Amino acid sequence: MKINRRAALALAFATLLAGTTGAMAADFNLRIHTLVKSPHPYNDMADHLKKALEEGSGGKIAVTIFDSGQLGQDPAVIGEVALGTIDLIVSSASNIAGEVPELSIFTMPYLFANMDQVVEKVGPGTMGHDHFAAAFDDRIPGVKLLAIGASGTRNMSSVTTAINSPADLTGLRMRTTQSPMDANTWSALGMLPVTVAWGELYAAMQTGVADAMESSLPGYTGSKLYEVAPNLALTGHQVQINYIAVAQRSWDKMDGDLQTLMQKVANEANLLGVEKAKEYDSELVETLKAEHGVTVTMPDQSAFVAVLEPIQAELAQSLDLEAEYTLLKGK
Repeated sequence: MKINRRAALALAFATLLAGTTGAMAADFNLRIHTLVKSPHPYNDMADHLKKALEEGSGGKIAVTIFDSGQLGQDPAVIGEVALGTIDLIVSSASNIAGEVPELSIFTMPYLFANMDQVVEKVGPGTMGHDHFAAAFDDRIPGVKLLAIGASGTRNMSSVTTAINSPADLTGLRMRTTQSPMDANTWSALGMLPVTVAWGELYAAMQTGVADAMESSLPGYTGSKLYEVAPNLALTGHQVQINYIAVAQRSWDKMDGDLQTLMQKVANEANLLGVEKAKEYDSELVETLKAEHGVTVTMPDQSAFVAVLEPIQAELAQSLDLEAEYTLLKGK
């Protein structure tokens, strides 16, 4: 059957209109940014935010997720959140430490014993959460912190070196985030820090800009970093800290009921991220070995602790993080 040009155009317009009616009906059309590829707790958290906000608001809120850095790298995205052009972000605390230096404390090695301890210290309703929420208000007034949580342990990987002890790290070029804590930590282990954005990390490892890196297991797997850094050492040197934040402009447009809903949903997503991270950490090591040929070593963590724990207080003092250190360590 032939369809004339006018009919075809009308059909296309009707299809487009039908696809956008739901979004047009919502009072708020929110965009969520994550930097990572699935499977990853951040994307699980974003999925929960979308479903729970849309259902809980009775259709007043519509949410679109942009994962894998589609909207840009974190430093640029944070600027957009502050302006209100991006509404929500789920990401790593270390990636915003340049804007909120108090968050650098979370890249301190062996700061937390496990992910549950993170929730106890900085979860909803804690003094820790309130402290860092105030830091957001002071440093980037256009960005409101909703929740801080944990999304896996961070471990080391390298291009050619199998890591079994701190001695194996000497002289390696180590990728770091913008957190100054990173550079100080890896320098203490005899490494040469190189700052590289997450979205550029694969190429940096592939081209020799960096010899070693550290990441959560979901981040390592989801971004296929095992292809360029196939030597994984389960150092467990850090619990990865994540945050959920909303544009203050977007928040201020909502009535009290929707604000309450958003805070509730963010708290739920935060706890979901912890549980998903535990699942991924337990499953991914076997997958990496069996399906991707990754060489996995299990260094004696006490050897790393022996080098790094004694310098924790010194690091906190040198980076003006004594208040945060005392708050989290109870010293």
